[in-house]
Amino acid sequence: MNKRERLTKTFAGEATDRVPVALWRHWPGDDQRSADLARSTLEFQKHYDWDFVKITPASSFCVTDYGVQDEWEGSLEGTRTILKRAVNRSLDWTDLRPLEPTRGSLGRQLECMRLVCDGLHTDDVPIIQTIFSPLAQAKSIAGRDMLVRHMRTNPDRLHTGLNAITETTLRFIEAMKKYPVAGIYYAIQQASYDVLSEEEYKTFGLPYDRKILESVPDKWWFNMIHLHGDAPMFKLCSQLKAQAINWHDQETEPDLIQGKLQFKGAVCGGLSRGRHLHQGTPSAIRDQARLAMTQTNSRSFILSTGCVIMATTPLSNIRAVRDVVEGG
Repeated sequence: MNKRERLTKTFAGEATDRVPVALWRHWPGDDQRSADLARSTLEFQKHYDWDFVKITPASSFCVTDYGVQDEWEGSLEGTRTILKRAVNRSLDWTDLRPLEPTRGSLGRQLECMRLVCDGLHTDDVPIIQTIFSPLAQAKSIAGRDMLVRHMRTNPDRLHTGLNAITETTLRFIEAMKKYPVAGIYYAIQQASYDVLSEEEYKTFGLPYDRKILESVPDKWWFNMIHLHGDAPMFKLCSQLKAQAINWHDQETEPDLIQGKLQFKGAVCGGLSRGRHLHQGTPSAIRDQARLAMTQTNSRSFILSTGCVIMATTPLSNIRAVRDVVEGG
C-alpha cells in the first residue's frame, strides 16, 4: 500500500496495512533561505520516510512583508522572536494591503515549495504546506494583547486588516496551485477558550477560516487543521472542511477518543512533543504509541505529536516513532 492509498483509507476510516506516521519541525536559520529550508525538509524525509511531508517555514514567513521583524534567539521549538510589530495602534490595521505572493518572503516560500516538490516523487510522497489563519497572522502582526484589545475596542478597523490578510492568503493559495502539493496544514491559534470567547472567535476567526478552507481546490485531497494551544474550540472547528485534525491531545481536552467521535476524518496525534519525544525514551514512546493505536483501533488515526517537535529531540526517539508503526 503506498502513502496516498494509506492516507486516503485512513481518512475514510477503512483498514490499512499500518497506521500512517509523520513528524515535523522548525529549521531555525535554514528557514530564512528557500534552498536551505528545502534541503533540510528533503533530508528529514529521506532519513525517516514519513507518510507525508509538512513544509514548515518560520511562523513569520507570511507577515514579514507587512513589516514584522524577528530573529531566532535559541528557542528549542525553533520559533523566532518578534522584535518589531507592524501594528501598534488600531488605525494601523487600515494601512494593511494585500501582498503579491510571488515577491518577498511569500515568494521565497513558493520557491522552497518548488524545490521540495522537485526533490520528491510527489505521486509517492504527499506534501502539505503550512498556512496560518488570518487571525494567527494578525496576532504576529500586532501581538496577542494588542490584537484582543483592538478586537474589543475597534472591531471595524481589525476587520479591515483581516480582510487584507485573508486576500493575501487566498492569493498565496492560488499561486500554490501550480505545484503538485496534496493540500495545506492550516494552523489556527486563537480558537482557544484560554484566549478568546467563542463569540469572539465566531466573529473574528471562523468566517475567515471558512473562506480559506473552502477555497482550496478539490484536487487537494489532504488538508489538515491544526488547533494550537490549550482548551481548543474543538467541537466548533471540527466542522471546518478538512480531511485530518491535529491538536495537543496529550496536554488538553479532548483526548483522542473524544476527538475521533467529534471529527469525521482522521485524528492526528497520540504523542506529546515534550513529555514523550523530547524528554522520554524510545521504550516509553513505543508504549504510548501502541496505546494510542489501541484506543483508536488503528482506524482514522495518524501517529504524530500535537505540534512541531523540538529541534533538540533525541534522534533515537524520532526513530522509535517511525519504527513502532512497522511493529518495531
